[in-house]
Amino acid sequence: MEGDGKKMDQAPPFRNPFVHVLKFSPLEKAKIALMTVTLFPIRLLMAAFMMLLAWPFAFLASVGRSETTVEPQCLWRRLVDIILKIIMRVMWFAGGFHWMKVKGRRALPAEAPILTLAPHSSYFDAIPVTMTMASIVMKAESKDIPLWGTLIKYIRPVFVSRSDQDSRKKTVEEIRRRAHSGGEWPQIMIFPEGTCTNRSCLITFKPGAFIPAVPVQPVVIRYPNKLDTITWTWQGPGAFEILWLTLCQLHNEFVIEFLPIYTPSEEEKRNPALFAINVRRIMAKALGVPITDYSFEDCQLAMAEGQLRLPVDTCLLEYAKLVRRLGLKPKNTEKVLQEYGDRARKLEGQKLGLDDFAQFLDVPVSDMLRDMFALFDEHDDNCMDIREYVIALSVVCRPAKTLETMKLAFKMFEAEEDGAITEMELAVILKTALGVNHLSVSRLFTAIDAQDTGKITFDKFRIFVEQHPDFAEDYLHTENAGLHSGPCHRHQTKPSLS
Repeated sequence: MEGDGKKMDQAPPFRNPFVHVLKFSPLEKAKIALMTVTLFPIRLLMAAFMMLLAWPFAFLASVGRSETTVEPQCLWRRLVDIILKIIMRVMWFAGGFHWMKVKGRRALPAEAPILTLAPHSSYFDAIPVTMTMASIVMKAESKDIPLWGTLIKYIRPVFVSRSDQDSRKKTVEEIRRRAHSGGEWPQIMIFPEGTCTNRSCLITFKPGAFIPAVPVQPVVIRYPNKLDTITWTWQGPGAFEILWLTLCQLHNEFVIEFLPIYTPSEEEKRNPALFAINVRRIMAKALGVPITDYSFEDCQLAMAEGQLRLPVDTCLLEYAKLVRRLGLKPKNTEKVLQEYGDRARKLEGQKLGLDDFAQFLDVPVSDMLRDMFALFDEHDDNCMDIREYVIALSVVCRPAKTLETMKLAFKMFEAEEDGAITEMELAVILKTALGVNHLSVSRLFTAIDAQDTGKITFDKFRIFVEQHPDFAEDYLHTENAGLHSGPCHRHQTKPSLS
């Protein structure tokens, strides 16, 4: 579906799906403080004891069992399966998950070899795994973790090795092999989003679960708690903090719903991406949430460890989505960016219309390109500065390389006579690089321009950044109170990067 120039029906989500912010009232803080010294240690010890109790059963059932061939589930292994489910249920009960609401009917392995679960938002999503003892896809390193590794190996997961370059291909082949076993292998439980979100939307599904072209059963998960201590995203409370806060709640709700089996059409069997899109739509409708083309790659962009960390609601995520769908992300990044930079410099700030923009990128005019153009059409006058497009592309392609992006930007904006830029030009550069509407750079510019010349060069900027590695935090965030709440809100009809 990507790069075909067609307009999709996804709108930007109201919230950044990769960010989770927790706010507590004074009463909630008091409750957590009380539970920390009373209920929390008891629950933690109980959960740890249950895992220890489960280990010998999982170890005995795993001894001598082949990882490549199916073996009959003998009576004593079935008994172990029941015992482990009971132990895990007691563990979750001890953690505050007293009642688990189950809707719908779980399909048999022969009916739907693959279960697709969404949204994926926490390590508490392991609850369905312990309820069903279905296989999952996991990194190979997990099996070497003491205690936990034995429990993981018992459910016979599909292991993915980061050190093996062909691991992705082997994983897909293993999923295909098990899916076409006619129900002999346990069902495979897959979270097709590939990363955790805050459940505000469903992001792009990866195709792995849909490549085997077999019927799948969509499964949706809900945590309808008043206070969301469950969600564990890339930006927000850490793993132990989530565990602590959740165990400090008197009761935690969990709802799992097994939707009707989805059998792919012949077209979907040939096109796993289409199969994934249609299953995602069904799951989003059941959850009552929007869908968006944001992906795991966008998450990496939002969380990249560059000196210019992107604000929570940056429009660069929307820009990156359009770049991906239009097929504009270059393979030879450095070379293409330099070529774009040279061409943009020759235009000397000349504004381009939509047709000129399409010609610059050598792509046809389409609805998606219009959406891209609108991001840079600051004054709604149907023109844009191509230099801003190049800066945004540089951030998307190499988010951690702040200095490389700034060097490219200076090259496009600097005056020929002295190779310097003004404060206004620096503001344009940094607004675009952060994906925000308004940005004051006066304190930063004054600090760099110690001689008060009214201009700065890239060399001065580089030296200043080397001396002040946290310059964005010290000079931009302190001067721009709203920097962490960018322009992508529903009431705006046209989010702008400029």
